[in-house]
Amino acid sequence: LTIGDAGAEDTKIVFDGNAQDFHIGLDDSADSLTIGLGSTLGTTSHIVIDSTGAVTKPLQPAFLVKSGSTQSNYATATTHTVQFSGEVFDQNADYNTSTYTFTAPVTGRYQLSCALKINQIDKDSDYYQGTIVCSNTSVSIFNVRTAQVFNEDSTYYRWTVSMLVDMDANDTAYVTFRPQAGDATADINVNESLFSGFLVC
Repeated sequence: LTIGDAGAEDTKIVFDGNAQDFHIGLDDSADSLTIGLGSTLGTTSHIVIDSTGAVTKPLQPAFLVKSGSTQSNYATATTHTVQFSGEVFDQNADYNTSTYTFTAPVTGRYQLSCALKINQIDKDSDYYQGTIVCSNTSVSIFNVRTAQVFNEDSTYYRWTVSMLVDMDANDTAYVTFRPQAGDATADINVNESLFSGFLVC
């Protein structure tokens, strides 16, 4: 079975459902095979396979954010939400730059990653704690006794973590930082602190 006549035109098969229509077809101008919502090719593409065999999912939830500015002099003995307000990208628009929170749009397994660069570390702070706070399972970025790691105040140190977590639809994830004691000197670096995530399966 051949669909199309080798002309410069799109061709498709439409699956006509009761509530939703779906299509699979050839986007001739892009030379790609697309699977998407609706009866019109390219209106809402869920999966795109290009001529090289690369597969993209334009609506797959994925985000990368960074600190919009240096966050300075965090009060001690307080858990602070890290203000990741600068979007690098937010595919599917699931990250809120006002609340600094990712909300899972569907139930699944999500890969969450965070890099926190802490400036002006006070070795007498007792401990520093960084966490990706999730609805089901929180992920520790670091939980460190500063005096056991640093023998003097440090200009900066960077910690990273990446973890696959189970999230239900509407579960949330955000990042916190807590300096326990000492002087309120710690800063979150503006350029090298990042938070990201995407739906794996």
